[in-house]
Amino acid sequence: MKKIEQVGVVGAGTMGRGIAQVFALHDYQVTLIDRDESILEGALEKVRERTPAELWDKVKGLIRTSTDIKAVKDCDIVIEAVFEEMGVKKEIFKALNGVCKKDAVIASNTSALSITELSGCLDDPSRFIGMHFMNPPKVMKLVEVEKGEKTSKETLDTVVELARKIEKVPAVVNDSPGFISNRLLFALIGEALRLLERGVAGKEDIDTVMKYGMNHPMGPIELADFMGLDICLDIMKTLYKDLNDERYKPTRTLESLVKAGKLGRKTKEGFYRYE
Repeated sequence: MKKIEQVGVVGAGTMGRGIAQVFALHDYQVTLIDRDESILEGALEKVRERTPAELWDKVKGLIRTSTDIKAVKDCDIVIEAVFEEMGVKKEIFKALNGVCKKDAVIASNTSALSITELSGCLDDPSRFIGMHFMNPPKVMKLVEVEKGEKTSKETLDTVVELARKIEKVPAVVNDSPGFISNRLLFALIGEALRLLERGVAGKEDIDTVMKYGMNHPMGPIELADFMGLDICLDIMKTLYKDLNDERYKPTRTLESLVKAGKLGRKTKEGFYRYE
């Protein structure tokens, strides 16, 4: 297995900054990259808010930020964590291919896109892998480790062990649309939204059934709001396109809310309203 000491994270949004925080909390040197200095400043402030006060000095000292992707040139692993757009991700991996050490592991936090297709951006696709953290990364224990067709055993073993070192539970899955987590999750969310749209039950009762009957911490409609309805729509469109399965076809209600800018918790309104 490769020795991992320095970690790069590309993308300082919700997932990227959370991933950076997790590694810093476990004493890894982290380089966090984004295109705008103000985004990076905001990301560090969010990390500070979510870090115990007694650990902040350590975390702050271990995370450095940069708007220059070349800053990850000495990292042993670089994890991409930008939004789910194949073209954007490919451009990042093409850039990383010319920047990173030849033996560095290159990973994507994608939850739905093909690892094999993304790996084609590298001269050596054997060092490419999916490392899908759940939201929020600091709290959720799972890391879905996604193998591409050319991912080497050394790369896989390195990432599985790394996940364990940061106190996560790895689950290994072969490259497939939506992998495990989103295939199961969005079949549930899609059916919940169809029940709502067809008037079978109200959103509160649908969520109540799953929370108190199935012991889920959130109901599926509440969870969709938490994730962001725009993100849910993008993932469902991708799954529907790749799998041609009606379970993943977005509902009219979901599309209408996204079009209206009602994206869930982050905009204070989605299927529910938030203060």
